[in-house]
Amino acid sequence: MPKVMPALAPRRNAAARTALTGLGLALMLLSPVVGIIPGPGGIPVFAAGLALVLRNSDKGKRLFVRAKRRWPKLGYYADLGLRRSSARRRRAREKAAVAN
Repeated sequence: MPKVMPALAPRRNAAARTALTGLGLALMLLSPVVGIIPGPGGIPVFAAGLALVLRNSDKGKRLFVRAKRRWPKLGYYADLGLRRSSARRRRAREKAAVAN
């Protein structure tokens, strides 16, 4: 029996999505400045901005997928860092296919 996908949560209104996407872009642009400070400060700031953009922007998602296809090793690490459930399912499926 096929697994039923859960119902998608209702989307935020357009103004909130635009504001959160803008905040995500600002965090991604701010990460090199924060990265100058000693410690790994720029990496979590960039990851937070990327997560906001991926959750709220369809164009951001398409660009992320295109970048993952071009640089699959970096996409793998991005999925690990963002703890994407779709990536976990994909890795489990690939592992099961290799085992069979």
